[in-house]
Amino acid sequence: MKHNFLLSLLVGTILVTGACTNSKTTESTLPSYLSAQMAKGTQPSSKGMVAAANPHAVEAGIAALRAGGSAVDAALAVQTVLGLVEPQSSGIGGGAFMVYYDAQSGKVTAYNGREKAPSTITETLFIKDDGERMGRFNGTISGRSTGVPGMMAMMHMAHTDHGKLTWADGFHVAEKLAENGFAVSPRMAGIVKGTYEQSLSLQPAARAYFSTADGQPIPEGFLRDNKLYASSMRALAADPRALYVGPLAQAIVDATQAEPRPGTLSLQDMKAYTAQKSEALCSPYRTYIVCGAQAPSSGGVAVQSILGQLENFDMAKLGPSLQGWHVFAEASAQAYADRDMYVADPDFVEVPSRALLDPAYLKSRAENIQMDSALKNVKSGDPVAFKNGKDATPDNPGTSHFTIVDKWGNVVSMTTTVESAFGNRRMAGGFMLNNQLTDFSWNIHDKDGNLIANRPSANKRPRSSMAPHIVFDQDGTFAFSTGSPGGSSIIAYTAKTIIAMIDWGMSPQEATDLTNFISRNGRIRLEEKNMPEEIIIGLEALGHNVTRSKGEISGIHIIKRNTDGSYTGSADPRREGIAKSE
Repeated sequence: MKHNFLLSLLVGTILVTGACTNSKTTESTLPSYLSAQMAKGTQPSSKGMVAAANPHAVEAGIAALRAGGSAVDAALAVQTVLGLVEPQSSGIGGGAFMVYYDAQSGKVTAYNGREKAPSTITETLFIKDDGERMGRFNGTISGRSTGVPGMMAMMHMAHTDHGKLTWADGFHVAEKLAENGFAVSPRMAGIVKGTYEQSLSLQPAARAYFSTADGQPIPEGFLRDNKLYASSMRALAADPRALYVGPLAQAIVDATQAEPRPGTLSLQDMKAYTAQKSEALCSPYRTYIVCGAQAPSSGGVAVQSILGQLENFDMAKLGPSLQGWHVFAEASAQAYADRDMYVADPDFVEVPSRALLDPAYLKSRAENIQMDSALKNVKSGDPVAFKNGKDATPDNPGTSHFTIVDKWGNVVSMTTTVESAFGNRRMAGGFMLNNQLTDFSWNIHDKDGNLIANRPSANKRPRSSMAPHIVFDQDGTFAFSTGSPGGSSIIAYTAKTIIAMIDWGMSPQEATDLTNFISRNGRIRLEEKNMPEEIIIGLEALGHNVTRSKGEISGIHIIKRNTDGSYTGSADPRREGIAKSE
C-alpha cells in the first residue's frame, strides 16, 4: 500500500505541476514524501564505486573516495583526468549534465553545465554570406561552433554544495599525469589517426600535440605529456574562475576567433557564464522512480517518455523478443518525435516536460502502437496548445559518461562532452574546445514555416541528448544509475539499460552488453552481431526499415546497489572503461 501511495502521489505531482518546467530554478527537493522515503530507505555500503571510460580516470576517482571525498569530489578528479586521456570525448573546454542524489537529505538535483552561445550571434549562425547553409564539416571545425564551456562552472557549483575535499584536490592527479605523460590508448590513437589529416592537423597547437616528431599521428602506447594542461590544472586548482577570466579565458577566445571561419566568442561571454541547478526530472516506471536531467537536455524527457509508453505493455512477459523489440522501437520513435518538436533551452522557449510525461498523454501515445505492424510517418503528439517547428538536428558522438557512489551512499550520474570527436579540433591551454553550437538547428524554420525551438540565439544553450539517470526502487532506495555517450542515440542506449534491468532482469553488465537498438526518424539501427537473425527478419516483416550496424559507439556505465548494500558496476566493452570498488 505504501508503494502504491508513493507512486500515486508522484503521478499527482506530475499532473498538477503544469505543462512546463524551467531548469533555471534553484535547487529544490522532490516531493516531501519521496525525499523522506529515499533518506530512510538508503543503507549505503562502506565502500564506494567508480565506473568510467578510462582506467586512469577511475583510479583518480577511487583515490578521491579513499581520501574521504564525496561522489562529487571523485567526479571532479575523474573529469579532469578524462579531459587529458580521452580528449576526443570530453574536457574542461566542454559541457556536462549531472544528476546527483544526496543520501542524507534525499534530494535529487540536476546540474546543468551546458555551453552557451556568444552574446553576438544570430539565427543565421551557420548561414553563409550568400544565404546558403554552411557545410556541416566546415561549421564543426570553425570558431563559430564553440560555446562558452560550462563543465568547470557546473563542477564548482556541485562541489560547493557537496564536496568534502578541497577544490584543489580534484586537480592533482590530472596535473601529475599531464606532467609525466600517459600512454595513448588504442581508442584515442585510432580516432587521432582517423581525423588527423582531415582536420586535427589544421590548427598548429593541435597538430603539434597529436603528432610525433616526424609529423605522424601519435600511435597507441605513445607517451604523451601535456605541460600546458598541467599548467591549466594548477590555475584552476588555485581559482575555480580561472577558465572564465584571465589568461585561460583569453586563450579560448583567441582560438575561437582565429581563421578560418572565426567565431565571435568574447571575454565578456566567458565572464558572464553561470551554471544552473534544479530539481531532477522524475517520473514513475513500474515500481521504480526514474530521475534525469532537465532541458535543454532532451535525454531526461525522451528516456522517460519511452518508459511511460512501455508502462502500458507487459515488457517482462514480452522479453527481448521480436515483439519486445518492436514495442521498444515504436515507443522510441514517438519519444524522439516529441523531443524533436518541443525540447530546447527553457530560458528561451516553453518546454512542456511535464505534459510530455503525463501518464494519460503517454497512454494515448502507446495506443498508437500496433503489435502486427510498424507505425508509418511517426509525428509528434500535441499535449499542449502550441506548436514548434520540427528539428532533426543530428548530435555527434564526442561524449563520455561516468557514475560514482561514495561510502555515504551519495550518487553521481554524469554525461560530459566536447560534442564531436575532439570538439572543433582547436586547442587552448592544452585541452580541446567544444563545437557544441552545432547542436542548434541549422535551419530557422521547418518545411511548414514554423519556427524551430532549437534555432540559434544569443546566450542560448543548444539542445542536448545527454541522459544521465538515477533510478530508485519502491521505498525510495537507490537502485541503480545509468547513462551513455553516443549523440542522439544516447536516449535509446540509456532507455535500453533501464528496460533490461527492470523488466528483463539483467545484471548491469548484461544490460550494458545487450544489443544497442535505436529507432528514430523512420529507421531502426541495431547491432547485427548481438541480435538473432529471426528477430531482424521479423522486424522487417512488420514494416520496419532496419539498418544493420557492425557496432555502436555507446559507453554505458552502470552502478547497481545490491540487497546487502554492496555495489555491482559495469563498463561498456565498446570503449575502454572499467568499474572498480573503493
